[in-house]
Amino acid sequence: MTAKPRNSHGTGRFEPDDLGSLGPGTVIEQGVLVFHPDRVHLGAGVYVGHQTILKGYHRNEMVIGDGSWIGQQCFFHSAGGIRLGEAVGIGPAVKILTSVHREAGRDVPILHAPLEFAPVVVEDHADVGVGAILMPGVTVGRGAQVAAGAVVTRDVPAYAVVAGVPARVLRERPE
Repeated sequence: MTAKPRNSHGTGRFEPDDLGSLGPGTVIEQGVLVFHPDRVHLGAGVYVGHQTILKGYHRNEMVIGDGSWIGQQCFFHSAGGIRLGEAVGIGPAVKILTSVHREAGRDVPILHAPLEFAPVVVEDHADVGVGAILMPGVTVGRGAQVAAGAVVTRDVPAYAVVAGVPARVLRERPE
């Protein structure tokens, strides 16, 4: 099979005025790359750590709520849409994915199979631990905690603590 021609996605360099919106008091550290910045919205008092990649997309939006904290070397791909609530903590090296290649049979390389898109939502006050991965279509409920290294493949209830691959509910956070 002949390889499809490839296009550059650009450098990811941006100016703050290029963003869809930028709240006051937001800190964007050196080395952060933003693609399709017009589709990326950062609320007030947001922190974005060094070498994070915010990959906006030509459709859907990435919205980061007020007071949220994103650690260094994270990768957010918002083809299906990403919405983080207020005061959300995202540990270093967290990956948020919103698309996946559909299986199209053995005759089609997975790389060339059609994409399916689904949004990821992390509700207010939730926390996602170092190196966790959130897969397309999941919602992490209000105040929930995702353990380091967890792979979240289904919704996480509000105030639940989840861990593992795939992530499973361990307990509920105390009141």
